[in-house]
Amino acid sequence: VQLVESGGGLVQAGGSLRLSCVASGFTLDDNAIGWFRQAPGKAREGVSCIRSSDGSTYYADSVKGRFTISRDNAKNTVYLQMNSLKPEDTAVYYCASLETGASSCLAIYYYSADYWGKGTLVTVSS
Repeated sequence: VQLVESGGGLVQAGGSLRLSCVASGFTLDDNAIGWFRQAPGKAREGVSCIRSSDGSTYYADSVKGRFTISRDNAKNTVYLQMNSLKPEDTAVYYCASLETGASSCLAIYYYSADYWGKGTLVTVSS
């Protein structure tokens, strides 16, 4: 049972990356899946989340309008499309999942996640 992130890398400011979070050993049905990030010396922060059952989403103000979260339940995968990247987006990005009947994916930010990935590094150069 695991979550595996991929898609990180080095990109210039203004560029784009698409992160993937693949679940294995369990299905993402009835889950809230969240993307978090942690920059060096900073606390971990919630970036975006999605409720797998209905696709409802949330975005932090810092990424609203630039990032898009989506899911492919058939592939048991959640994506984070990141456009117009800025140097301040540089961080290790993690995905996490929480099986919940909550009506909002924000539950992933209030309760302990069931599973975490190991993270993927995103570096945005200026």
